[in-house]
Amino acid sequence: MSKQKQLNRTALYMRLSRDDEKAGESMSIENQRIMLKKYAEENGGTVVDEYIDDGWSGTDFERPAVKRLLDDAKEGKIDTIVVKDLSRFGRNYIQVGQYIDYIFPAYGIRFIALSDNVDTADRTSAGMDMMPIMNVFNEWHAANTSKKIRAVLEANWKQGKYTNWAYPYGYKAGTDEKRTAVIDEEAAAIVRRIYDMRLAGSSYRAIARALTDEGIPNPTAYYTRLDGRKSVRRNLGYWTTRTVSEILSNPTYTGRMTQHLTTRFSYKNHKVLHVPESEHVVKENAHAAIVDRATWEKVQAMRASVSRGRADKENRVHPLSGLLFCADCGCKLKFKSGGQRRGVCNYYLCRRYIDVGKKYCTSHAISDRQIEGIVLSDIRAMLGEVETDEATAKERFLRERAMRGERNRLSDEKALRSLQDRLAELDQLIQSAFEEKVLGALPENVLRSLCEKYQAEKEAAERKIAEIEARLAEADSIDAEVEEYIARLKRYARCEELTREMCLQLIEFITVGEKTEGDKPREIHIYYKFISNASADFCGQTNKQIP
Repeated sequence: MSKQKQLNRTALYMRLSRDDEKAGESMSIENQRIMLKKYAEENGGTVVDEYIDDGWSGTDFERPAVKRLLDDAKEGKIDTIVVKDLSRFGRNYIQVGQYIDYIFPAYGIRFIALSDNVDTADRTSAGMDMMPIMNVFNEWHAANTSKKIRAVLEANWKQGKYTNWAYPYGYKAGTDEKRTAVIDEEAAAIVRRIYDMRLAGSSYRAIARALTDEGIPNPTAYYTRLDGRKSVRRNLGYWTTRTVSEILSNPTYTGRMTQHLTTRFSYKNHKVLHVPESEHVVKENAHAAIVDRATWEKVQAMRASVSRGRADKENRVHPLSGLLFCADCGCKLKFKSGGQRRGVCNYYLCRRYIDVGKKYCTSHAISDRQIEGIVLSDIRAMLGEVETDEATAKERFLRERAMRGERNRLSDEKALRSLQDRLAELDQLIQSAFEEKVLGALPENVLRSLCEKYQAEKEAAERKIAEIEARLAEADSIDAEVEEYIARLKRYARCEELTREMCLQLIEFITVGEKTEGDKPREIHIYYKFISNASADFCGQTNKQIP
């Protein structure tokens, strides 16, 4: 190491990553501190400050201590930076080189890496000549370590070992080798209650408000209390709709373990990317379930429903809220309160009529009592059929579903053939374009434009084909779906009035026609889950004609 220049105001930089911890005491922060302090004392340096990044990767230059070090260098607080070796400062050879060759010299900073014999005060030394090679080797080490860690993770995923750092609310870490999730009964009871409230028709906001009003701590506050530590984030313990939504959509509660949900762009770029669902590592029955599969699937069906439902001023979600549509323009019907006057009903009105006026659609007004009575009467009629002769009722449901399913199947098969023919045409067009380019009849920019256009259309067609094929494959599940509908119907045999839960479990959506003049009946189409093969053009399942 060069002795041509004494140290003055010296900064000691130390870093330890999680991988370095495995290397033992030689890499520890304390070991680095002893080495650097001894060197500073022996060479007349005054230690201004210590800069420590504990638990940070060398490929990440957004480290807090590095940022503070650079700020102090810019402000002229230090003259010299001393590190144990180049890898302590960083494992990205481009950025390390930028700091040592450009940034530090610009501020008059001397840089010393003890173990690598690097001292920028002597640019002719062998250590400085070897520095680029050592930086490349340090980055290669980071890349190689990243590959090894990924290989270990993949092996653990396949063996069913839990590798995520945190467990979903309702679970805690097991003591076995696989860290199997174990039910935390106190939190699990809240999870089950959230699912029950949702099935009963409560909105996410209503659930969050109820839990908050009762003083039940949210997941963050709950875990903070268990750890006995103060949270680094300000948390008031309130429940939010987002937290409720995440709990209601997490398949972990059914006993399924899903890993490899996110990844990093590379070992140098730590940007988090979401992994496609097809690449997730899934293990069924990996741990005890908090929610049974049937309950979870019902909640997912509700999430996919057209109904979102809005609460009124009394925080009540009306039974058919979000399920009613205008038969003419397709907009939802909006609930309008009739006020507090005696005998005045609440109404549903076409949203488009409310927003832009009668020039674009008519009111389609219908009272909540009337439409709820119609729906309840129809459900009771179907229930009566099932109770009288379940086998005959099932045959009718299957027959009607099959008739509509057959029409849709024929339409899907026709569309599928058309798309497949178009895919073949696009392949031929792309091939022809390249042949013309080779013959010199097509300019490069025109070829590029045509290929981009054809490729985009091709990808869209392939996605559409996949959707149609999935629908055709589902046709075999009609019998099971009708059985499920009948089972749901039986659960409401004792209901005296229409409830939100009943509507969400049985009804897909309802279309309401405009009032008619004279004796012509008003049409209301009710689309039931599973037994109504409803399509976007509102061709109905149950057609109620009322004056």
